[in-house]
Amino acid sequence: MVPVRIAIDARKLHDYGIGTYVRNLVREFSHQDSPEHYVLICQPGDEEFVRALGPRFEPLVDRSANYSVREQFSVPLDLRRARVQLFHAPHYVVSPLTPGPIVVTIHDCIHLRFPQYLPNRAASVYARTFMTHGAGRARRVITVSQASKDDIQHYLHTPADKIDVIHNGLDVRFLGPPDEAAVARVRGRFLLDSPFVLYAGNIKPHKNVDRLIEAFALMRKTGHDDVKLLIIGDELSKYPGLRRLVHRHHLRQHVRFLGFVPDDTLAALYRLARLFVFPTLYEGFGFPPLEAMASGTAVITSNVSSLPEVVGDAAVLIDPLDSAAIAAAMSRVLSDDAERAELVRRGHARVQAFSWARAADATRAVYRQVIGG
Repeated sequence: MVPVRIAIDARKLHDYGIGTYVRNLVREFSHQDSPEHYVLICQPGDEEFVRALGPRFEPLVDRSANYSVREQFSVPLDLRRARVQLFHAPHYVVSPLTPGPIVVTIHDCIHLRFPQYLPNRAASVYARTFMTHGAGRARRVITVSQASKDDIQHYLHTPADKIDVIHNGLDVRFLGPPDEAAVARVRGRFLLDSPFVLYAGNIKPHKNVDRLIEAFALMRKTGHDDVKLLIIGDELSKYPGLRRLVHRHHLRQHVRFLGFVPDDTLAALYRLARLFVFPTLYEGFGFPPLEAMASGTAVITSNVSSLPEVVGDAAVLIDPLDSAAIAAAMSRVLSDDAERAELVRRGHARVQAFSWARAADATRAVYRQVIGG
């Protein structure tokens, strides 16, 4: 019996969000005892990663840039040459020329909900056009939370029975026991002698980092003047207003921007933090609060979009538009050792609900449904 050939667009393999999704899915597929053969469309240089997954995985190099005109032609040509029975697009961009049945993952509708954060009107039109086309063209649409499913129904008018909610998993590096030597090295490298509040994520406007800084300034007025704020996230240079905000509140000695850090360093910083605060305005899923919980850190996060669904009762939920409420929650949790310990206990229990193995099983079930249908 000839195995089913399934293609997955893995050209965003090294991105944080979609790359995390693709890397973990295909790794789990490689651990499964199943007959499918996977063709991973990848960037030059990623062939070894694909081959290392095992004999059921085949790299297919495509040099087209993401969001380019060229990919509209090259990816469909790749699929025809590879003779696949199904194509999984883990992002919303699907060429009208794409052959055969398609499964599309739409992680969130942030470009439709906050078009003002895109660089120009052309980018907004591009996002709306391709998200609408991708959802319409797909046999099944996978998304990562019920909140995102609701948004896909609302903005793209996709029928509810066409959308499968499959929660993301949690990377294993956040689940194991801490490497105390590595944690100590990170503490020494960054001179972390004081307790600190941590934020990790990107620095885009919807992440609401400006209100976090304002809340931190308010919190310091109620005590906790020994606590620092560490902000991890790249592309800070695009948002110079954040540094100006730090200066305006006289926080230069108390707020540190660390930029991008490797995953192993991030895992150590989660473990060292007294508190993790993630006051985002919108998330399709939201990895950082779960990563912090798995690392044994108490979490404060937003009461909007997917966050309540993801964190359950294991975090303090705040209105992300209310800096005073964020400050009050930070002050309370930092002051109350018993509440902080209870949040840590609940967090460890909560993260057990999220598994890449379960996500991979559910995704393969969607593949079988489409191919069988």
